[in-house]
Amino acid sequence: MGFNCGIVGLPNVGKSTIFNALTKAGAESANYPFCTIDPNRGIVPVPDERMDFLVEKIKPQSTVATTIEFIDIAGLVKGASQGEGLGNKFLTHIRQVDAVAHVVRCFDDPNVVHVEGGVDPVRDIEIINTELLLSDMELIERAVDRNKKAAKGGDKETKRKAEALEALLAEVQKGRMIRSVEGFEELTESLKEYPLITSKPVMYVANVDEAVLAEDNDHVKKVREIAAKENAVVVKICGSIESEIAELDEEEAKEFLASMGLDRSGLQSMIAQGYKLLDLLTFFTAGEKEVRAWTVTGGTTAQKAAGKIHSDIERGFIRAEVTSYSDFETAGSMAKAKELGKMRLEGKEYIVQDGDIIYFRFNV
Repeated sequence: MGFNCGIVGLPNVGKSTIFNALTKAGAESANYPFCTIDPNRGIVPVPDERMDFLVEKIKPQSTVATTIEFIDIAGLVKGASQGEGLGNKFLTHIRQVDAVAHVVRCFDDPNVVHVEGGVDPVRDIEIINTELLLSDMELIERAVDRNKKAAKGGDKETKRKAEALEALLAEVQKGRMIRSVEGFEELTESLKEYPLITSKPVMYVANVDEAVLAEDNDHVKKVREIAAKENAVVVKICGSIESEIAELDEEEAKEFLASMGLDRSGLQSMIAQGYKLLDLLTFFTAGEKEVRAWTVTGGTTAQKAAGKIHSDIERGFIRAEVTSYSDFETAGSMAKAKELGKMRLEGKEYIVQDGDIIYFRFNV
């Protein structure tokens, strides 16, 4: 699997509509709050034109795409961190995801009620972010107390953790999302056991109507301003259009997008941004039996990538036979790429690049 992404937001901002369109999972979607209580989950194959080309040329017996799991988490409300609207349960679900897609309503429609009475993305974002900050603050305060006591024993690592937690607490108390704190990666490096929500990568999903896809309205501009301050990104998506695309086959979807002046769907935009946020890349294994896509983080060595396939391959790693996708595309076949000298032999410390096609040699 590539990664999992929790979809959050206030009730009635279009979370479940977008989730349904992205995953075709048929989650219940209705015009009242708390429609979603237990999170709905949908696993989506990651669309990749490189994989399509490999399959077309190699004609394998089977294909396996890498996947992303979307998790539709129930609408949060003011007071969620104190348990309002089943809030603590919802916050626990958010702690378990790799990245957060925060859906913000950026369209006006009198037929769709807004839980806060009207469309105001700045207010909506502040409500959610305040609850996430309060939840993190409570978690950090408890951790600081525990580590302070443990640090009295003189253990250096515990002392370092206590100092890092206190530094984060000071920032959170000022109302700063952890991901917007300079050098937060270093601060949180030793705190992996604490699932801090506001340190997670975030994409704001501006749910717009069709007219706004081409040009931002004032609502979307405000969302972009907030994201810029927070180390977050913005994806524009029209829930109703995504719902239409979900009903089409691949060719029809391409034609539909082209007719709208779009080069990719909202799902593709969300996946692309998710990969960037999490520093992920795709490599391929390709042969007559199977063409398969694999997801690893940037900086992964060939030996570690081999372990993604099987621990035996990692343990008995000899070498990696690597062809870049662009070289394969030019050559048109693995045999031709090899003949042109485009297949390289790489050792265990080789850093895997996005689009690499790799055959692992191993012995156990």
